[in-house]
Amino acid sequence: MSKANLKPPQVAAAGNKERGGAGMRLGGLLRKEFLQIVRDPSSIAIAFVMPIFLLVLFGYGVSLDADHVPVAVVAAAPSQDSADFLAVLQGSHYFAARPMASMPAAEQALRQGEVSGIVRLRSDFSRQMRQAGGAPIQVVVDGVDANTARLVEGYVDGAWSTWLAAQAARRGGTLQMPVDLQPRIWFNGELKSRNYLVPGLVAIIMTLIGALLTALVMAREWERGTMEALMVTPASMSEVLLGKLAAYFALGTGGMLLSVGLAAWLFDVPLRGSFWILWGCSSLFLLAALGMGLTISTLARSQFVAGQIAIIATFLPAFLLSGFIFDIGSMPPVVQFITHLVVARYFVAIVQTLFLAGNVWAVILPNALALAVMAAIFLGITWRKSRKRLD
Repeated sequence: MSKANLKPPQVAAAGNKERGGAGMRLGGLLRKEFLQIVRDPSSIAIAFVMPIFLLVLFGYGVSLDADHVPVAVVAAAPSQDSADFLAVLQGSHYFAARPMASMPAAEQALRQGEVSGIVRLRSDFSRQMRQAGGAPIQVVVDGVDANTARLVEGYVDGAWSTWLAAQAARRGGTLQMPVDLQPRIWFNGELKSRNYLVPGLVAIIMTLIGALLTALVMAREWERGTMEALMVTPASMSEVLLGKLAAYFALGTGGMLLSVGLAAWLFDVPLRGSFWILWGCSSLFLLAALGMGLTISTLARSQFVAGQIAIIATFLPAFLLSGFIFDIGSMPPVVQFITHLVVARYFVAIVQTLFLAGNVWAVILPNALALAVMAAIFLGITWRKSRKRLD
C-alpha cells in the first residue's frame, strides 16, 4: 500500500471523533426531546388521551346511519292489511313507528320535530290492495335534513316492496316488478358508518400528533428560550431537526398503533389489508405531517399563532376535505381540485381501503407516492428555512 493512500493519524482521529461526537449529540438531543415529552402533560394528552376520546366519540356517539327513525303512521280506516303493514314497519330496526289517529296530528308532530316522516294509508287501502294498480301510500318527510329525508324515503319504499312481495306470496302468486333488483354490497356489507369513520379517524389523529403538536412544541421552545440555548451548542440545525423528527415520529407511531388497535379490537372494524403496508403508509403520512408542523414553526414563534395556523392549515382541511366524512366526488369541481393539496386526502383513501377492501394496489401506490412527494416537499422547506440564527 502506498503512502499516498494513508491518512495522517491526526486526520483519522479527528474524523472518528467528529463521527462519535455527532452520534453523542444526536443521542443527547433525542434524550432531551423524550424527557420534554414525558414532562409535558399536553403532549401526552394529544398523543394518547385525545385519540381515545375521538375514537370513542366517533365510534359510539357519531353515526351517519338512520336507525330507529321516528315515523308517524296514519291509517284512515284501520284494517287487517294496514295492521300487517304497520307490523312490518314496527319490526324494522330502521323505524320507530308511531300510530296516530289523524293526519293533522301527524303533521303537527312533524312540524314540532317529534317525527321525521309520515306514512299515510288512505281509507280505501284494503280495497285498492285487491286491484291491479295496488294501494299507493303517501310518504311525507322532513326535508330540513336532506340526508335523513332521502334515507327515510328509501327505507319506506323498501319496506313497502317487501310487504307487497310477502302479500303476493301469501296469495300464492308473485309480485310483478318492472325491474328485479338484487343488491350486493361489497366491503361494508353491514352498512355501518362506524366501519367507514373509524379508519378515517386515524388520519385525523395523526394530523393532530404530527402537525399540531410539533408546531406547538417548537413555538414553546422559542417562547421559553430553549431554542436559543440549542443554537449555542455544537449541534447543527440538521441534528436538532432530526432529533425532533425521531422523537415525535415515535410518538406519532404510538398514537397510530393505539388507534388501529382500538379500531380492530374495540369497534370490530375489519383490517383486511396488510398491517405492514398500513404501517409503511402511516410512516409516510406522519413524515409529511411532521414536516407541516415544523414548517409552521418556522413561520410562527408563538404558541397561540402556531396553534391557529396548524388548525386552519392542517386539522380543518383534514377533517372537511379529506373524504373522512364528506364524499369528495360530491364536492364542486373547484373544491375537488383543492383537496389535492390536502395531505390527509391521500392517507384517508389508503387507510379506508386497507381496512375495508384489502391490499388494492391501484389505490395504495399512487396515494403513497403522493404522500412521499409531500413529505419531501415539507421536510425540504423546513430544512432550507431552518438556520442557526435568531432573526
